[in-house]
Amino acid sequence: MATLLKDIVPRGASTKNQLGVIASTGVNIFFIIYSILCVVPLLLIIAVSVSNEGSVIRNGYRFIPEQFDFAAYEFLAKDIGTIAHAYGVSILVTVVGTVLSMVIIALYAYPISRPNFPHAKFFTFFVFFTMLFSGGLVPWYLVYVQLLELRNSLLALIIPLIMAAFWVLVTRTFFQTTIPGPVLESAKIDGAGEMRIFIQIVLPLSLPILATISLFQTLTYWNDWFLSLVFISNNGNISVQYLMYKMMANIQYLASNPTAAAEIAKAGGMFNFPSETVRMAMVVVGVGPIVFAYPFFQKYFIRGLTVGAVKG
Repeated sequence: MATLLKDIVPRGASTKNQLGVIASTGVNIFFIIYSILCVVPLLLIIAVSVSNEGSVIRNGYRFIPEQFDFAAYEFLAKDIGTIAHAYGVSILVTVVGTVLSMVIIALYAYPISRPNFPHAKFFTFFVFFTMLFSGGLVPWYLVYVQLLELRNSLLALIIPLIMAAFWVLVTRTFFQTTIPGPVLESAKIDGAGEMRIFIQIVLPLSLPILATISLFQTLTYWNDWFLSLVFISNNGNISVQYLMYKMMANIQYLASNPTAAAEIAKAGGMFNFPSETVRMAMVVVGVGPIVFAYPFFQKYFIRGLTVGAVKG
């Protein structure tokens, strides 16, 4: 079976659809500019986060800080325990949610990709229908809170995002266009069952699309703050994104309400915090770890996204 898998893996890309020199150069220039536009704001955020608060207020944002100052990170370090706990929640939810999502999407997409499955059209339409219509926010909330009783639990941060109809259709197309039917038929003749075929043949050949799903679902889980807002009423299970959102809202409130800030100062609280730079520091804290996720999926990312997006 290992020899069979090796023989059907593509050995080289076709050259008949390659772009000309001028078109290829234009595409490269476009994506270089696009990449710069994506990276530059992040660099500005990092630069402002390590700038002196006074210089930022006087002269605005600069790519090169006039005066380096780590007061924003020192301010966040005062609540390091809460931030670390929120990090743990986000990491756990992201890892578990991504793995479960990848497995469930693959298990759903594989049957509807096979031509001998009699109900493939019905289940394909069923998942496609959910992309066009939804039951609404209130029924969605009642199902998770009253029916499933997931309020204030980590499952409330995992289950709502575990299924993505779009990625089911993309994965189905990948299976249809990439997994050779004769290979599956020969495996059946050799006595392999459907589960063995799926695990030992289909999944090893589907690493590009699985990596693509994992990357996008990882970003979805990590960046989510809405589920914590809706389902979590205590600080025990909130994600780091929602924690940053709450801290940002508190800072904006104190900055726009001198009376409240004066009361905090009278009570011995800290008021002269770096409001501008700490906002940028929060972005760095929230975005930092997820930046390192992409290199792990880059090897399979482009092929999985392009092949799976071809209409089957």
